[in-house]
Amino acid sequence: MLETVIKRDRDMGTPARVSEKTVTLTIDGQEITVPEGTSLMRAAADAGINIPKLCATDSLEPFGSCRLCLVQIEGRRGYPASCTTPAENGMVVFTETPKLHDLRRGVMELYISDHPLDCLTCPANGDCELQDMAGVVGLRNVRYGYDGANHLKAEKDESNPYFTFDASKCIVCNRCVRACEETQGTFALTISGKGFDSHVSAGQDQPFLDSECVSCGACVQACPTSTLQEKTVIMMGQAEHSVVTTCAYCGVGCGFKAEMKGQEVVRMVPWKDGQANRGHSCVKGRFAWGYTTHKERVLKPMIRKHITDSWKEVSWDDAINYAASEFRRIQSQYGRDAVGGITSSRCTNEETWLVQKLVRAAFGTNNVDTCARVCHSPTGYGLKQTLGESAGTQTFDSVMHTDVVIVMGANPSSGHPVFASRLKRRLREGARLIVIDPRRIELVSSPHIKADFHLQVRPGTNTALLSSLAHVIATEGLIAEDFVAERCEEKAFREWRDFVSLPENSPEAMEEITGVPAQAVRGAARLFATGGNGSIYYGLGVTEHSQGSTTVMAIANLAMATGNIGREGVGVNPLRGQNNVQGSCDMGSFPHELPGYRHISDNTVRAQFEKDWGVTLQPEPGLRIPNMFEAALGGSFKGLYCQGEDIVQSDPNTQHVAASLAAMECIVVQDLFLNETAKYAHVFLPGSSFLEKDGTFTNAERRISRVRKVMEPKNGKSDWEVTVALSNALGYPMNYKHPREIMEEIARLTPTFASVTYDKLDKLGSLQWPCNDDAPDGTPIMHIDQFVRGKGRFMITKYVPTDERSTRRFPLLLTTGRILSQYNVGAQTRRTPNVMWHGEDVLEIHPQDAEDRGVAEGDWVGIQSRAGETVLRATLTDRVQPGVVYTTFHFPESGANVVTTDSSDWATNCPEYKVTAVQVTRVSQPSEWQRQWSRFADIQQKLLRERSRETEAALTGK
Repeated sequence: MLETVIKRDRDMGTPARVSEKTVTLTIDGQEITVPEGTSLMRAAADAGINIPKLCATDSLEPFGSCRLCLVQIEGRRGYPASCTTPAENGMVVFTETPKLHDLRRGVMELYISDHPLDCLTCPANGDCELQDMAGVVGLRNVRYGYDGANHLKAEKDESNPYFTFDASKCIVCNRCVRACEETQGTFALTISGKGFDSHVSAGQDQPFLDSECVSCGACVQACPTSTLQEKTVIMMGQAEHSVVTTCAYCGVGCGFKAEMKGQEVVRMVPWKDGQANRGHSCVKGRFAWGYTTHKERVLKPMIRKHITDSWKEVSWDDAINYAASEFRRIQSQYGRDAVGGITSSRCTNEETWLVQKLVRAAFGTNNVDTCARVCHSPTGYGLKQTLGESAGTQTFDSVMHTDVVIVMGANPSSGHPVFASRLKRRLREGARLIVIDPRRIELVSSPHIKADFHLQVRPGTNTALLSSLAHVIATEGLIAEDFVAERCEEKAFREWRDFVSLPENSPEAMEEITGVPAQAVRGAARLFATGGNGSIYYGLGVTEHSQGSTTVMAIANLAMATGNIGREGVGVNPLRGQNNVQGSCDMGSFPHELPGYRHISDNTVRAQFEKDWGVTLQPEPGLRIPNMFEAALGGSFKGLYCQGEDIVQSDPNTQHVAASLAAMECIVVQDLFLNETAKYAHVFLPGSSFLEKDGTFTNAERRISRVRKVMEPKNGKSDWEVTVALSNALGYPMNYKHPREIMEEIARLTPTFASVTYDKLDKLGSLQWPCNDDAPDGTPIMHIDQFVRGKGRFMITKYVPTDERSTRRFPLLLTTGRILSQYNVGAQTRRTPNVMWHGEDVLEIHPQDAEDRGVAEGDWVGIQSRAGETVLRATLTDRVQPGVVYTTFHFPESGANVVTTDSSDWATNCPEYKVTAVQVTRVSQPSEWQRQWSRFADIQQKLLRERSRETEAALTGK
């Protein structure tokens, strides 16, 4: 375990510089050679010489305001700041002289003269750079009294739920402001006033909660005093040890140091060496971890015969044995294929591996699927067909080398905020941006960023728009002919070029379909094809369509046609939604594929697993999630093991899903809370949070990172142990003693993971697959010399209109997405103070559409589709175009997926969440579904409470 006693990461003062040229200088008698552009402070730190500092930190560009880091340079007048002075050949530098000592002590004395001297009771005691530097410079007394003007009575800002701002302790070093600008890119903080009146302010001197601050924590991390301090540290004191682990929210996969006191988390600090996040974080990973100890967590196994019965708390053995006996009964009565399992993208690779193994080996069926079915399954299909591998091509760092970025069907600022911060930094440096989205997302126009083109496409017409972009590139001679000739299949390319060159694919012909002006399409196409390194980042706004797979292939076509594959700064990059969507797919969670994306019908591959697992596997693909629902309603599918997924809330056409579950005879749910799916369960197995387990996650850049247990499971078992116990009870033995043994099996049977070991992950920090004999330390960039499939394959991507089109009855198009403070179905974030930012799902509607319907801001509106009806509060905004409405799906009572239909991608059955034809009307009461949901939820909570009372009575003997 990578565990340490709390020790501040060494801060080198200024960022490292990369240069082929070097300079050699002498510092305090040592000859030092460093890359050209390196600051004197960094050069000294490289030599083990620590120059005092306050405003400097190696995560930010040097600022030179604190005047503590002064040095003396032979032959030069004055005492320059070492943080802002670059090293030069032949320099002779002194960092310690009597004069420097006096200067530094005088500067520190001025700081302390306007600073509270309450170090013993200060929450930063033991973790305060101001305190440290006072000791380093030898400050022993302060000659200036407190009778004059000072800031000691400045008021605290306690508005943010996670941290406090104590202005009386601020030294106006600017680090928080610079972190907000450089690291986060929000520009929410500023220095207001001049001279003595200078002070840090959020927005226009607003409370933090009311400002544009996104609570990423960068300012808190940068603060050298206790001005900005986590409230958990104020309550609990300084931590005693830390464990490096990986965030369990989005697909960025940020590394964190869980700082601990015994079994309690004091705070989560972004890991400076995290290769996905580089020391940055967002509000969810940084602060929203309190759900792991929330009072609503269910920690004891429970069983019941019918969903109308009260829950009965039982031992782990009794629960496991009951579940196993029910699965055996169902298979005996209805047949082997009457049961199946759903793996989770919130769980580790190792846990997911075991669930799909349990279904195939213990159940004896291939009825296994995963939530990637409903988000990124088109990515797997589309990229496999064109490039040969079902994953993105780059690292997140690659974006710093791009010149033109297309962001399509994704809102990184909300869904992948740490990546968004890095992207915005590159845009501020001069990269160009094309946004393709029906909605005006934050990237279109925000501080110091403006997209060159916002192609505000009509929902459902992505493929048509990409064909028109390709038309311009093909007909204006902008294809990278040399790349295509060398790297791609000639016949397929010729057919594709002829197809996209057809007049019906021109921007002018497509304008009526897509709603995007032809001139804008032509400008964007020319920019992408001629602007240098071009990269494409896309999200669920691409995949969750009836033509999701087609659109992914069209993106790959565009990248190949412009030669933007196989080097830094380019590539096709899917932004995965949940923390381990990539891993759940890698581990063989689809009914037609074994781990490593190899088809179940392949006799050779299947034989390898059969030999290793000691069973005979079925050669035919099993049921996908939608097929399971249909089979349940048809009476042939009766039992489900669902680990870590809330399919009732997350899957489309909620009423259809609920009816399917109600038709089953045994549903086993393994989760943290009694979620919407668990309300239909017969067995509840308490899940473990990411803080309570060992294993690995694989993020959107194929990066495999360690998840390390920081506390013992509060339910008594990690998720992998539960699956092992269930398999053993079913008669198929699993005898793992630690997740590292599961990874050894994964590596043994999965070619892309062949060289992955826990020891190597501990040593290198992370690995990107493929990781095998050809690439023992992983593969940061895919398809460098050739595509995985050999030659790249262009695919014909003909636009086929979706059935979900606006009609007289349903004239508006509903599209859905996420918001920064909430995550997926909200099971985790709703149980944290994040609800202060977003406490309900609302419907965004254009003012013109609202006026046509007599809807005002804050009115309740009914949203009706052919699948169902729900009621939300309306908010009027021009972020959406006329004819389009938008909502999120974080709160179960909102019923967003009551409205979404069973329309899905032609190749993968990925639901078409992004296009639902609806009508919106002003209403005064909840929908019938919401009334039924409320009644059902109340009953299920009552049954859960009765379980609690019965258990208490049994324990007390009353």
